[in-house]
Amino acid sequence: MFERIRRMFIKEFLQMFRDPRMRIVIFGVPLIQLVIMAFAMTMDVTDIKTAVIDQDNTVASREVTRRFTAGGYFEVVEYADSLSDVTGLLDTGSVQALIRIPSGFEKDLRGGGTARVQLIADGTDSNTTSIVMGYASQIMTLYRAEILKERIKSIAGGAASPPQIEIETRAWFNKNLESRYYYVPGLIAIMLILVSMMVASIAIVREKEGGTIEQVMVTPIRKVEFILGKTVPYLITGYIVMTMMFIIAMIIFGVRIQGSIVLLYFLTGIYLAGNLGLALLISVSAHTQQQALLTAFFILMPAVLLSGFIFPIDNMPVPVQYATYLNPMRWYMEIIRGVVMKGVGIVALTKAIIAQAILAALFLMVATKRFKKTLE
Repeated sequence: MFERIRRMFIKEFLQMFRDPRMRIVIFGVPLIQLVIMAFAMTMDVTDIKTAVIDQDNTVASREVTRRFTAGGYFEVVEYADSLSDVTGLLDTGSVQALIRIPSGFEKDLRGGGTARVQLIADGTDSNTTSIVMGYASQIMTLYRAEILKERIKSIAGGAASPPQIEIETRAWFNKNLESRYYYVPGLIAIMLILVSMMVASIAIVREKEGGTIEQVMVTPIRKVEFILGKTVPYLITGYIVMTMMFIIAMIIFGVRIQGSIVLLYFLTGIYLAGNLGLALLISVSAHTQQQALLTAFFILMPAVLLSGFIFPIDNMPVPVQYATYLNPMRWYMEIIRGVVMKGVGIVALTKAIIAQAILAALFLMVATKRFKKTLE
């Protein structure tokens, strides 16, 4: 048995690496995509190009402008006298936000009236716009609190400030709230399924097209041995790619594994086994390599969208949430983020581990059974 698996193992490795282009696809493309996508995908909104319309031109209005630019979130690229002068910049995308301080702002502020500051943002990107408006509200809330504190102190003749409530906030696992620590582990999960699915999905159908599947049929190799011989080489390849990606993530992005590396590699093996089982199921069902690749690509997009990588699963409709239970990436996304970012162990990941193991066993068993039908 082991000798037959070993020979199948060697044959699969030779087929995989004899083509230099295949080596680039397996080891080069995932690393390049990881770096590019990790730099490109960020929820951190900074240097928002802003136009300021200061129609008051007073100390108070200039202080508002200073506060907007001091935090590094807003970058003033244009000053104007009226709204009509800069609306064209918003249309062309030259600016993302307009800050308008109307005439009489300081007078209303000092006189106890309602002093208004208008923020107009480009709403085509709703997510960025929400973040921009949140920044603006926070800046003005702090400014208003300082003015109120000074006013109370002056009325009290310099007496002690009134009692205040201060909220002390602390973010665990990502204290600086940098989005790359959240996205890089998710990207590694995507690259792993991309490599395993795209490469392994053509493993058996390639034998059909080359005519070598008939040679396999007449050998004493059993179906389980054949599936193991097809799976293990890609499992090892997945581990190599994963190790390379984590080295890149650590060197370039500073992402380090907070939990057990042994646990992460063990659970990654289950994840890869599930992906390979699904890929082999595609391969035994397809008649050409083109069919296999198209089917794998068709599965990959929903798998990513339903994994919680971009959209929180809790925000999805209930039927879609149940559909995510059949997605191995959904469970591995919890595992890799839990181990890498939080440093959690088996107890915290029990549900995800059980679900992932069931899916891996299911896909491998169905692929084996389907291959039996192919032999018959």
